[in-house]
Amino acid sequence: MARRSRAREVVLQLLFQWDQNPTKVPRKAIQQFARDRLLGDAEMSTYALALYDGVTTRKDGIDEALKNAADNWRLTRMTPVDRNVLRLGAYELLFDATPQPLEVVINEAIELAKRFGSEDSPKFVNGVLDRVGKGRSDRKAGTGSGAS
Repeated sequence: MARRSRAREVVLQLLFQWDQNPTKVPRKAIQQFARDRLLGDAEMSTYALALYDGVTTRKDGIDEALKNAADNWRLTRMTPVDRNVLRLGAYELLFDATPQPLEVVINEAIELAKRFGSEDSPKFVNGVLDRVGKGRSDRKAGTGSGAS
């Protein structure tokens, strides 16, 4: 597995815990989890923690974009895995300071959905993130106001 793919997997695990656990986890424990799971790879630990922090900091904007892109789906109705795969992908598409191409982000999210989600997760994640990505393209081109 590629290093960044593995880092995204760790971020998904952290986001799942964050989403499901009402008790705040100490930052040191989050950092240790990333370090341990990434076998001490400092560069990828930093990358993973930056993604995690980005998603948790931008949650409201991400969730709004997902609501707009996921026809007839409330975030609370989505499985926790799908919801957090989508949050990670949407963060990368909309807010990451070093954005990856749309195809890369969607492919990485689909792989996470295949590994951790249900049988229908990859198709669902693909459709929602494709809409989020098209909203990103519209904003860049100045042709729209965002994901719809």
